[in-house]
Amino acid sequence: MTPALVTCIVPCFNGARYLGECLESILAQSHRALEVIVVDDGSTDESAAVVGGFGSAVRYHRQENGGPAAACNTGLSLATGELIAFLEQDDLWLQDKLRRQLREFAADPALDYCVTHIQNFWVPELQVAAERFRDLPVMQPVPGYVAQTLLARRRAFETIGTFREELRFACAADWFMRAREAGLRELLLPDVLTSRRLHDGNFSRLNRTASRDQFLHVVKAMLDRRRQGGPPRSPRGTGRGPDAG
Repeated sequence: MTPALVTCIVPCFNGARYLGECLESILAQSHRALEVIVVDDGSTDESAAVVGGFGSAVRYHRQENGGPAAACNTGLSLATGELIAFLEQDDLWLQDKLRRQLREFAADPALDYCVTHIQNFWVPELQVAAERFRDLPVMQPVPGYVAQTLLARRRAFETIGTFREELRFACAADWFMRAREAGLRELLLPDVLTSRRLHDGNFSRLNRTASRDQFLHVVKAMLDRRRQGGPPRSPRGTGRGPDAG
């Protein structure tokens, strides 16, 4: 059988510092049928040059800055694979990440999306912080309901829509909530297959208050929908959604 083509989307904004390692972790996957797309969301650093160093193995698309959700949605519009994955510009996949998830899709044709556990790690420059947080829950493996652990069939996005572009911080949380409301079939693997890098430039860490407030807003919107008995809202311009006529 022909191996399933997985489109790996990397949203990028001024990510040159760690982008090369991110792309290397994708290209090192034991599953070899890959389409890798970097969506440069208006970077002003050397991100384009980093991508160029990978030659034809990585597609590069540049757009005006619109935020992480807009970059992911552009990647979706360019994707040709029937399975879609995402990786943040500063994070890493373990080598068998996609292969382990694809095994579950092969075993269950009804499966819509699969996520893994995720493990935080600190850059060497922040070892003082690493020692301070070493025994706290933030340094333990956690269920990865974030975009960088996700592998989803294209039909999942066709069903509930793509990411809400007005959400700069909580777009992935909102997508997972809508997926559950719509009854998509999900699976959480117990394996830690994604590593999230903690460094001095993390977008959510630099904007902790705004990130928390937006997450609470998304949760409130979900609870309001449940009380009203309405379907999850499909974002603008996403094709067929559960509220499409």
